[in-house]
Amino acid sequence: MLPAVGIEQIDDGLQRTRGADVDIAFRVRGSGPAVVLLHGTSANHAVWEPVGDGLHDHATVIALDQRGHGRSDKPPTGYTGRDFADDVVTVLDALGIDQAVVAGHSLGGRNAWLVGALHPDRVTGVVVVDYTPYIEPAVLDELDVRVAGGFRSFGSRGEIESYLRGRYRAILPGAVERRARWGYRALADGSLVPYADPEAMRQLIDGFRTPWDDEFRAVQAPMVHLRGADSRIVTEAAWQAAINDRPGDRWVVVDGADHYIPEEFPDLVTAELDRVLGT
Repeated sequence: MLPAVGIEQIDDGLQRTRGADVDIAFRVRGSGPAVVLLHGTSANHAVWEPVGDGLHDHATVIALDQRGHGRSDKPPTGYTGRDFADDVVTVLDALGIDQAVVAGHSLGGRNAWLVGALHPDRVTGVVVVDYTPYIEPAVLDELDVRVAGGFRSFGSRGEIESYLRGRYRAILPGAVERRARWGYRALADGSLVPYADPEAMRQLIDGFRTPWDDEFRAVQAPMVHLRGADSRIVTEAAWQAAINDRPGDRWVVVDGADHYIPEEFPDLVTAELDRVLGT
């Protein structure tokens, strides 16, 4: 059966769905069992590039720009967890892929377990990086302020990289360059602004206040969870509450990492994905 939604090639080697209610941009590399990679708030598909480098010789790696981000559509509303989860299925359908491992960081981690819960027949494994249903309201308040502070214009790529090094102090130098390269667009006057939409970010952070804990407990596929030992998002209490929900899952604390584990320890994340893939 032909997919109901088509695919088109866009700039920079990316593809995009065509004809969906919300069209999603993504990059596909490799062949083999499918792995979908979902980035965090205000980021884009490129934060997963080193992980994709480690997987594409034995897996089909599909890294999305989630709605409201990157080259994907930015509708005025529609940023609930279910909306994001349904986008993953839209992309899989367009590619003609029946099942995938779904991995996500932060926002993407929440969305990964929702795909597993809401579309269980499409998911063979879930990897959640530094997120749980039990993030405290004060943490979300701080995140809202921090993300909103990033919506400003910059005069050059170098200025962006300097800002990013100050904001993401532990990510690798290549990660800074990728965020600067893929996360910003040029205006007519030559200034550079984020691709991510500020109103979309406000809505999706507000959406974090819905825990989706029933769905978290309902996932039947194997799940792996990673937490940075120095995370500012996942406290010890939020981590332990999630462990109590799913004591049979694999739980990994990454020493030396904060929230941005895929951009600090990509080889470790790749190894955990290979574990789920059985490779």
